[in-house]
Amino acid sequence: MSWIILVVSGVFEAVWATALGRSEGLTRLAPTIIFGAGLVVSMAGLAYAMRELPTGTAYAVWVGIGAVGTVTYAMATGAEAASLVRILLLLGIVACVVGLKVID
Repeated sequence: MSWIILVVSGVFEAVWATALGRSEGLTRLAPTIIFGAGLVVSMAGLAYAMRELPTGTAYAVWVGIGAVGTVTYAMATGAEAASLVRILLLLGIVACVVGLKVID
C-alpha cells in the first residue's frame, strides 16, 4: 500500500509544481489553490509512505515521478520543447524509479 500511495503522491508533486508555475508568483487564485491542495496531498502521501519505506528510496521515487510528470505535461502542452534526447532521459529516470522498486 505504501508504494501505491507514494506513486500517487508523486503524481500530486507534478500537479503542485505545474500549478506553482502557472500561479505567477501565487498571484492567480485558481492555480494557487491547486498548488496548495496538491502540495498538502503530495507531502502527506510522502510522509505516509516513509513510515514503511526507506527515506532515500521514497524521496527518490517521489521526486522522480514528480519530475517526469511535470516535464511530460509541459511537453504535451507545448510549454517545453520535446525532443528524442529529452524523452530518452525521462525514460532513464523512469527506469531508475522502477529499479528502486525492484530492489526494495
